Order: sequence, then structure tokens, then C-alpha cells
Amino acid sequence: MGCILNLTSWITKWGLKLVNEGEKAPNFTLQADDGRHVSLQEFKGKTVVLYFYPKDGTPGCTREAIEFRDMAEEFEAEGAIILGVSKDSIQSHRKFKQKHELPFTLLSDPEGVVLDLYGVWKKKSLYGRTFMGTERTTFVIDGSGVVKKVYRKVKAKGHAQMCLLDLKAT
Repeated sequence: MGCILNLTSWITKWGLKLVNEGEKAPNFTLQADDGRHVSLQEFKGKTVVLYFYPKDGTPGCTREAIEFRDMAEEFEAEGAIILGVSKDSIQSHRKFKQKHELPFTLLSDPEGVVLDLYGVWKKKSLYGRTFMGTERTTFVIDGSGVVKKVYRKVKAKGHAQMCLLDLKAT
């Protein structure tokens, strides 16, 4: 299995593979902020809003999380589960979740395996410096595990509302 994940990582980093709308969402298992292990397949029959973000506690990531928090009941009314994923540790997720009273699960991907699998670990640049990092991306996955919508290069402000409006329109 390690070879498959390494090949996936290589393909993703070179931009040859992205998870696109209409495709089956890759399954994964990651540790959640409460310590349990969570698999995507656990949510069969439910819509999953899977959002990848760079770092707990940074301004954009905090804004995005708070907007999802403030609309969590509306997402739930549409039958959607919200899952946030970053490379941050479980301890960091716990503090972030508690500080901002987030009612949804945060998943830790410290090795970036799932970030690679979904094609969100990318070359980025800031102030003339290039580095690898998480591209803020959201996948809406239907109850049968098919990606219905992909939001790439997300701007945090207003993103949760856009996702919710699209969910209501389907």
C-alpha cells in the first residue's frame, strides 16, 4: 500500500491527478480531534463537505471555520456533515475547536497522505518565496461517495455560505 500512496503523492505533486467532480471520492481514515479514527466511508448515505485548510489559528482558516460553525445547523438541515482537514496535530485541533466552539470534526493528516490523495498539497508562493502547502479546497461528496462539487483556491470569506447555497440548489 505504501507504494500506491507514494505513487499517488508523486502524481499529485506533479499536477497529473486531481480529484474532480463526477469521480468517486478516495476513501481515507484519519484521526479526529477527539482521538477516534474516522473514515469517509462511515458517512455513506450522507453528504460530506470535506474542507482542506492550511493551519489552525491563522486568520483565513479561523474565518473559514467560524463561518462553517455559524452555518452548521443549516448544513445539518440539508443533511450534510462538515469535516475539516489539515496537517495540524490532534492537540492543535482540540485547542482550535474548543477556542472557537466548532461543532464539527477536525481531522489530522500530519504526513499529508490525504492532502496528496485529493491533490491539495501544492507548490505555493508568498512574498517571492515558494514552498509546499495546503491549497484551501473543499469537496462536496454525495451519499454514494461521488464528488458533486469542488471549490479550488478558496477565499475564506463567504465560502461556507457559497457551499450552503449550492447544497440548497441541488
